[in-house]
Amino acid sequence: MLVFLPLLLSLTVSAIGSPTEKRAKAKLITKCTVSNTVALTFDDGPYIYLNDVVDTVKKANAKGTFFFNGNNYGCIYDDAMVQRVKYAYDNGFQVASHTWAHKDLTKLTSDQIDSEMSRTEEAIRKITGATPAYTRPPYGNVNDLVYSVAGSRGQTLVTWDFDSGDSTGSTVNQQKQAYDELVSKHPNTILSLEHEVYGSPLFYALKCDRSLTRTRSSVLQETTAHEVLPYVISKLQGAGYKLVTLSECLNTSPYLKTGAPSTRDATWKC
Repeated sequence: MLVFLPLLLSLTVSAIGSPTEKRAKAKLITKCTVSNTVALTFDDGPYIYLNDVVDTVKKANAKGTFFFNGNNYGCIYDDAMVQRVKYAYDNGFQVASHTWAHKDLTKLTSDQIDSEMSRTEEAIRKITGATPAYTRPPYGNVNDLVYSVAGSRGQTLVTWDFDSGDSTGSTVNQQKQAYDELVSKHPNTILSLEHEVYGSPLFYALKCDRSLTRTRSSVLQETTAHEVLPYVISKLQGAGYKLVTLSECLNTSPYLKTGAPSTRDATWKC
């Protein structure tokens, strides 16, 4: 029997494999599949405009999806941030991961990628009780390692097929025009990229140049939530589109599992 021991050990090690080999590589979603749907998605939060986005979309009997960072425009575990995440989730919006600190995953090691993903998934689970099934890689950047790590975590990767331009300094009118041109072509589905954290060219300048003296809050007179979003919703619904969550536009489940939220403890920190 001893002669079979090395073979048995070899087979056991092979069966265990490395963490990134336990599951197939993640899929990358770039567009919706359910006809006549639009998935409005909002990146980089939670931030101070989240509730406004939720209220604006909900008022139109529509839904959307938030891709949250763990520590980008503030720590997701801060009391105010926790309440915003809960507000989105409790109002029927899908919540998903945008990784922890908005790093370019293609420049990280396997362990670093796993940390960026796992920490955000854990935070969302603690706050809402739901473990997200979708991750949007920052900048939309992916490589084989990102696919492998995401797959090992059971995550599906998501990008977009339309960028509103709000994160690159487009004015309100430019964003509206971009949507006008898109709707005029009337694609079967739309998976759009918006951000809940900026909207005006001056704010974009502040984001790039921290030496400017005026604060973010004082210059956010043109925002995705307050000016662009109401126009976009009206435009899209007027064209006959149904505004839904990401999972609804794909006919899939938004979460790997759901349960009760956790009680705040010493681990709720960034």
